[in-house]
Amino acid sequence: MKDSLIVIGAVVLLALCASAIAFAREKNALACLQLIGSALLALMVCTHFAETFHLISQMGWGRPHSPGHYIDLLSAWGGVALFALGYFLRKVAHLRA
Repeated sequence: MKDSLIVIGAVVLLALCASAIAFAREKNALACLQLIGSALLALMVCTHFAETFHLISQMGWGRPHSPGHYIDLLSAWGGVALFALGYFLRKVAHLRA
């Protein structure tokens, strides 16, 4: 679990940095969507980090119907949806320009 967490965390960190650079350059709504999505994915990595190392155990990481479960679930779904939407719509806008 720890090895995959490190690899996924590194990929998400790269996505977050790339999204921040894109937003700094373009400053439009699509780049903002991509940045928010990558920030939510980073939140998901943080929840898995907290679950792995038993941090803030009151959140109930890994247990169904706990606050930690819903934070993880919503950040994962929202992060994937917003990141993909922002990325693909930015690419379509660049192709049209």
